[in-house]
Amino acid sequence: MSEQHTRPLDRARVEAYLTGRGYRIAVDEDGDLTGTWDGNRFWFILSGERDEILQVRGRWQRTLPATRRTSALLAVNDWNRERIWPKVYLRDEEDGTALYTEVSVDLEHGVTDDQLGQLVACGLGTGAQFFAALAGLVPDASPGDGGHPEQDGA
Repeated sequence: MSEQHTRPLDRARVEAYLTGRGYRIAVDEDGDLTGTWDGNRFWFILSGERDEILQVRGRWQRTLPATRRTSALLAVNDWNRERIWPKVYLRDEEDGTALYTEVSVDLEHGVTDDQLGQLVACGLGTGAQFFAALAGLVPDASPGDGGHPEQDGA
């Protein structure tokens, strides 16, 4: 393995990592990279004064009705207590309760290509693990309960 040096984080590097693995991605209306994995939407967000903070955020493809909020909170709390990544949380939206994952890291001093790949893979992999676990805990929505899958498409 060749020696790598840290370089500043930028969107082009994140995009190169994702497209280099054959992932289909797009740029959303906020200028963030986004795509779907196993039906779940993920965003690759750069923030901070110099875009030095990388956040890999995922949203579960389903939206839960208010009647399932308590059970979802228990699942989120269990996950956050037992694991380091990703941070998971609920967000109340117009049509119900959405579940999100986040892996965030401050890369103020730069990042090598290998490190960047590990961080993006961590955000995607651990987010997908949570969503898979959640699917097993929360049965498919039955007609009339308000739970529904989100639309796919990058």
